[in-house]
Amino acid sequence: MLKDYLSPFAPQLQGHVELRAQVSTNHVVAMLNGDLQSNARAQQGGVSARVYRNGVYGFASAVEYDEESVRRVLKAAEENALFLDARVKKNRPALTVQPSGMIAKDREYIDVPQKDYIEFVREADDYLKQKYPHLLSRRVQLRHDCMEKLLMVSDGTNSHSVRPRTHLVVLFTTEASDGTPVEIFNVIGGGEGVLTDYFTDPSRYYEKMDEQVELLMKKRDGVFTNAGLKDVVLAPALAGILAHEAVGHTVEADLVLGGSVAAHNLGKRVATDLITMVDFAHTLPDGSRAPLPVYVDDEGTPASDEVLIKDGILVGYMNNRETAQHFGMEPHGNARGYAYSDEPLIRMRNTAILPGHDKLEDMIASIDDGYYFTQTNNGQADTTGEFMFGIMMGYEIKNGKLGRAVRDTTISGVAFQMLQTVDMLSDDMVWSCSGTCGKKQPMPVGMGGPAVKCKVNVAGK
Repeated sequence: MLKDYLSPFAPQLQGHVELRAQVSTNHVVAMLNGDLQSNARAQQGGVSARVYRNGVYGFASAVEYDEESVRRVLKAAEENALFLDARVKKNRPALTVQPSGMIAKDREYIDVPQKDYIEFVREADDYLKQKYPHLLSRRVQLRHDCMEKLLMVSDGTNSHSVRPRTHLVVLFTTEASDGTPVEIFNVIGGGEGVLTDYFTDPSRYYEKMDEQVELLMKKRDGVFTNAGLKDVVLAPALAGILAHEAVGHTVEADLVLGGSVAAHNLGKRVATDLITMVDFAHTLPDGSRAPLPVYVDDEGTPASDEVLIKDGILVGYMNNRETAQHFGMEPHGNARGYAYSDEPLIRMRNTAILPGHDKLEDMIASIDDGYYFTQTNNGQADTTGEFMFGIMMGYEIKNGKLGRAVRDTTISGVAFQMLQTVDMLSDDMVWSCSGTCGKKQPMPVGMGGPAVKCKVNVAGK
């Protein structure tokens, strides 16, 4: 637990100042074909200070965390802000004051011993070895990360947050009849929390491992997709990644200022009226806790939901305090830094397309010739909204019925064009928090969505 060396400096904070102490912990244990491939535990921490002055920020950090270090980084950040202000001379107004208060931590962090990770992975691997000796390779991985942050700001809300997450990942490989390797991997368990919240009994996950092997065998005997613009149903897991990668980044205000496609589309139609997309802060519409809740961001802004697309119309951007002032919007708590030595950037939190009213079986039945894609293995998009995702698992749709499994393929398109082809959304919702966004700094994120029926470009053999 982080000690509070920040509070004694509260009377000294003038203007807009952020003090942040942080410790980040990571565990990774992986076995490949019964051999221990990875066995790592890492922890880093420190303190940083950021000072705003007339449109520029002075930033400083130190790996040591005690009162003297806090005093030193605060002085350095103030000097850096003065230096930049004297030379850049932006002459911007003061940032809008945010509500004050304190959000106390809602859980204690338990750093589970490394041997517990190893024992769980070894037992899971033993099960796979005995039941599926025909697999070309098998990999079982437990991964865990946690960020504990203590934040004090001169104007805004202070906080102490602990955000751990732990996931179980499996990767299996077999060989197709033509001799080419075929693989499948998936996150089959976990979420916000530590190892003991999810992974005390490996047998609880045997059925999910069996399901992945069964999918692999179907894929081994699968066919290649036909190239072209196709009617497809994207499973919820793909809808969440699409919401994050292809749409979410284009409406981050720093990228909007850099010329993203959203810069000239505010208030305009970018999707069919079925599409509403929201970046949730900490609580979902049903009252449940978001996959990775954020109550206060690293600028001291209380976090609240940000509606990005409403009934097909682009209505908002994700902002920090500075960009919110530039666009005449309200900040909703999207500024976060990954490590103690990182300045906060505008980041997504729990981004999702909201569900519709259709049943998955009706969506599939409405397609004469297309595909149902269920799992992805990678994806990327640029600020124009052009995206490309690798598809790792899916099925043909022929005459409204699922057909053969398909081998690895890719889908591509332009987000705002693709969203204008959406004509059905399933009435269910699937969330995940195993993803890490790579925008300059890695950052844990949540994402979700329903199944989506749309048109995308599908690659061929």
